[in-house]
Amino acid sequence: MDFAPSPQVEQLQERLLAFMAEHVDPIEVELLAAYDHEIGPGIPYPPALVEVRERARAEGLWNLFLPDAQHGPGLTNWEYGLLCETMGRSLIAPSVFNCQAPDTGNTEIMAEHGTPEQQERWLGPMLDGEIRSCFSMTEPQTAGSDPTGLQARAELDGDQWVINGRKWFTSGALGAEFAITMVVTDPDGPPHKRASMIIVPVDTPGFEALRPVSVMGHDEGPGHWEILYEDCRVPVENLLGERGAGFVIAQDRLGPGRIHHCMRAIGGAERAIELMCRRALSRDAFGGKLAEKQFVQDFIARSRMELNGARLMVLQAAWKMDTEGKRAARNEISMIKVVAANVYMDILDRAIQVHGALGMSDDTPLATMWRQGRFLRIADGPDEAHKMVVALRELNRWKDTKTVDGGWSTAWQRTRTSA
Repeated sequence: MDFAPSPQVEQLQERLLAFMAEHVDPIEVELLAAYDHEIGPGIPYPPALVEVRERARAEGLWNLFLPDAQHGPGLTNWEYGLLCETMGRSLIAPSVFNCQAPDTGNTEIMAEHGTPEQQERWLGPMLDGEIRSCFSMTEPQTAGSDPTGLQARAELDGDQWVINGRKWFTSGALGAEFAITMVVTDPDGPPHKRASMIIVPVDTPGFEALRPVSVMGHDEGPGHWEILYEDCRVPVENLLGERGAGFVIAQDRLGPGRIHHCMRAIGGAERAIELMCRRALSRDAFGGKLAEKQFVQDFIARSRMELNGARLMVLQAAWKMDTEGKRAARNEISMIKVVAANVYMDILDRAIQVHGALGMSDDTPLATMWRQGRFLRIADGPDEAHKMVVALRELNRWKDTKTVDGGWSTAWQRTRTSA
């Protein structure tokens, strides 16, 4: 594995950093505030953000996440990972370059599974940055970590799907043009073939956005909405992919999406280390700089070692997905989803501690980064679910061996006896 960036990726990385330094970083706070307060039905992006997005698109810094050369620059997952890390330094940068979740995942599965008509109606405008989308799977009454328990249903009535159910944490709903909704279409089918993906425009009668779910006190911006589907009718042609293929499509969506989340977390952690070091070098306490205190040095050293290790794990997972496929990389993807999110949170916690009361305030980005970062340990599968599947796959490697200990104890006993 050689993770040295190609000339194309190296140039894109330099251009991203230069663009962010000139056009994003100076107005990051203003752009975030506008995103919180100025979007709404039919308004996917605030005017100030649209202006920066148009500049980014004009400079070719657009749709960098798509490995399909037809729609994007044709980068591999690990190559885009390096760029995703760069964008992850800023809370608003992914939206500047049309690389924000959940639109990236929805774009990928529509490009892979959508019909030509679906792609013309929805994929094209998303790639052009004209509309946003949302993803509607999690339900308040069932465990999101086990989608086999989904209760929302869609039944065929002539040439229409009739959807009934309640979803929440429908990410990005405010200002979205449509939702990709995962619902049960074959209740008597095998557990992983019961559900399908259906495209539901948000102005469809029966689609009711009930409320933005407050996440640690924040309920603004695109949000994580609770949605009621009540006799919501959409044409049969709105089925995304094959009937009963909801789980397959979800996995196609989640593999690259988890790489994106993890690399953005790496970028955010890099920024947190930078802020921690700057604070330690400038703050006086107890007769000297914080940087001279051994416990602060320990914070910084551990943060750097953990982050470098997490980065290599994520890049290796992306490389395996590129070279062997998403299915072959499932274990690596589960591992990095746990590792990257926890390393991010640990580093943010140390950075906040070094900043003291300032770190708890919104005068630095750390508190907001912490709030959003905590969500990563649950979104796209909680830590515990990923740990469970990693453990089961590891155990499966050894369950058919002839002896419980692989013969180790017998060999040890012989050695001890002869001695």
